[in-house]
Amino acid sequence: QVQLAESGGDLVQPGESLRLSCAASGRWNRIRSMGWYRQAPGTQREMVAVMASGGGTAYADSWKDRFTISRDYAKNTVYLQMNSRKPEATAVYYCQISVRTFKRNDEDYWGKGTLVTVSS
Repeated sequence: QVQLAESGGDLVQPGESLRLSCAASGRWNRIRSMGWYRQAPGTQREMVAVMASGGGTAYADSWKDRFTISRDYAKNTVYLQMNSRKPEATAVYYCQISVRTFKRNDEDYWGKGTLVTVSS
C-alpha cells in the first residue's frame, strides 16, 4: 500500500508563486513516475505534469510555460512550482504515483488533493 501526503494549496493573488509538495510513503519495488493532475470546478480531471523515474517530464500544453515539476528522490517527494498564476489555475491539485510492486504489478495511487484558489 502507498500513501500520498499533499501540501501547499492556498488562496493566493494573481501573479504570486506557490509550490505544491507530495510525499509518498509505503512499500514498492520502484517508483515508475510521479505527477500532478488538476480538476477545476465543473471539469474533468486533467494531467498537469508527470516526471518519470529517469527524470523525463511531460507537461500539458496549457501549463508547461508556467508550472515546473521536480522531484527529491531521497525523500520520495514531488513538487509543482506554480509561477505567474492566473485565476484559471484555480483547481484541486492531485498527486499521482505509479509504482512497480514486489509482485511485479504496476499500481497507481492518488492523493486526496490540495485546493489552490487564485483570486484578488
